[in-house]
Amino acid sequence: MRHAHEDPELHAVVRRFVTPGRRYLKLGGPLARMTEPERDTFVRELGEDAAAITPRELTLLLEGGWRERKTAAWFIAVARRREFRGLLGEMLLASEVGYAGTAYCVTLATFATTADADLLAAYLDHYLRRPDLYYDQPAALGALLHVDERLGTEQAARFTAPGGLWPQWIDGPPHKEHHTTPGNYRGAVGELCAFVDESAQYLTGEER
Repeated sequence: MRHAHEDPELHAVVRRFVTPGRRYLKLGGPLARMTEPERDTFVRELGEDAAAITPRELTLLLEGGWRERKTAAWFIAVARRREFRGLLGEMLLASEVGYAGTAYCVTLATFATTADADLLAAYLDHYLRRPDLYYDQPAALGALLHVDERLGTEQAARFTAPGGLWPQWIDGPPHKEHHTTPGNYRGAVGELCAFVDESAQYLTGEER
C-alpha cells in the first residue's frame, strides 16, 4: 500500500481529487443529507473530475488507503471505466482496508453486467460463510440484487432463500443488530447508482 504522506506522486493526486471539500467523506450515505444546492455542486464537480482523472492517477489512488480507494471507485463508476472491473473485484474480495468496499459494490452495480454479478456473488460466497466478520456483505447483496433487477436474473436468490447463506450469516454468532431487509439494501444501492448516473451527465472530454 502506498501512503500519500511519504509518496509525492500519490500526494499530488490526493490533493487534487480526494481531499478538496473532504470529498471522500461525502461519497455514500451522506449524499442523501446534502441540501439541494450542495448536491448540485457536488454532482457536477464529481462528474467533471471523473472525466479529468487519468487511468494512471486512478491506479495510484487504488494503491493508497481507504480514502483514496473509495474516491477512485466512485470516479470509475461515474466514467464507466470498465477496464478496472477485474481489479475492483479482486480488491473487494481481498478486503484489505475498511470503508472502501461499499464503493466497489456500487461501481459493480453501476456496470450491471453478468461479469459484475459474478464478482459480487464470489464475494458473498466467501464472506457469508463468515458470520464473525461484518464487512461489506449487505452492500454486496444489495448490489447483486440491483444487478439482478437490471438484467432480469436471479443470482441473489440462492443467497436469500430460506436456509441460504444470507440468513445463516444474519443469524450466526456474534449477534447482529439487523432491522433491514435485502430489498432495503437493494434500494439503497439503487439510490447511489442513480447519483452516479446524475454525475455522469457532467462528464466532459473524450467519451468512454
